[in-house]
Amino acid sequence: MDFLMSYETLRLVWWLFLGVLLIGFAVMDGFDLGVGVLLPVVAREDAERRVLLNAIGPTWEGNQVWFVLGGGAIFAAFPLIYAAAFSGFFVALILVLFALILRPVGFDYRSKLADPRWRGLWDWCLFVGGFVPALVFGVAFGNLLQGVPLRFDPDLRVHYDGGFFGLLNPYGLLCGAVSLSMLVMHGAAFLQLKTVGELRERARRWLGLAALVYVIAFAAAGVWLALGVEGYRLLSFAGKAGVSDPLAKTVAVEAGAWFANYYDAPVLWLIPLLAFAGAGLAWYLAPRRPGYAFIASATAVGCTILTAGVGMFPFMLPSSLQPSHSLTVWDSTSSLLTLRWMFWLTVFFLPLIIAYTSWVFRVMRGPVTVEEVRHSDAHY
Repeated sequence: MDFLMSYETLRLVWWLFLGVLLIGFAVMDGFDLGVGVLLPVVAREDAERRVLLNAIGPTWEGNQVWFVLGGGAIFAAFPLIYAAAFSGFFVALILVLFALILRPVGFDYRSKLADPRWRGLWDWCLFVGGFVPALVFGVAFGNLLQGVPLRFDPDLRVHYDGGFFGLLNPYGLLCGAVSLSMLVMHGAAFLQLKTVGELRERARRWLGLAALVYVIAFAAAGVWLALGVEGYRLLSFAGKAGVSDPLAKTVAVEAGAWFANYYDAPVLWLIPLLAFAGAGLAWYLAPRRPGYAFIASATAVGCTILTAGVGMFPFMLPSSLQPSHSLTVWDSTSSLLTLRWMFWLTVFFLPLIIAYTSWVFRVMRGPVTVEEVRHSDAHY
């Protein structure tokens, strides 16, 4: 028990917890965002758009709990990461926040009036509410892999010397394309479970297109990372159980460093391979086994995030200005007491959240049809 509750172990456990929460958000809320992006192109009339909205209507709000939990986990377990990321990516995060605000407003206001112009306006708001977060989250990951322009002064006050438009660099935008196509694919896979007929067939065509774009963009991002983006390697630090002092280490910047963990443990190559396989299986299984297609799509989403996280480990927020000021798993955590308390709270509440979410999806299972939404005032 002493080993399990040691500082070294808890730091690693919280890195894993954070990964679970990020993957949970991408899988659970990701299909909602993808359906929002597909809203103007899959549905061709008002009743069909209402089908898409009611497909995600019972669960989209609960799915965003994963986003809140992820932010809370960073705040509690990695306060230096929280301070640096939320100051450096402030404009991007505010943009995401405004986009996410459009979603509940769009759901609640769209059906207040029958005017096609009114409903069309909110349909585009819901599209923006899905498109912007899906793109920005990918752009953020792309910039993490390149390093962000942050530094600490001797008093450990963080300074971010970049700007919002600096995030929109070619590699960042490529990673944004990976994220956007991945979540569109995931949303289309979810629609295989929740729609029927021509609407389902249109969603499958978009699933195939999004899966193809995702595979090409994900492969291109990997090649670019190997050939054109320098990674970070930890040379010395205060120790896995040392104090959380981001200045007490030395870091080297080397070509191919982000692949060092994969070369040291070749079994890890299965993670990106599963991402590629998940995308292909999602398209192949969609007309035959839509449930398995959704699982395959979720696997692709989770393994994509895991691919980046494993490659960067132990780095979490690399600095392009002062590589030795980069934040890692070993020097950006809260106190041992905080990690212990948060560990037991997470062990208690996370299974409850997963159980409740599973129950909700079981109760709300089954497709939504055009006939249902046309003859029911209870639907959006």
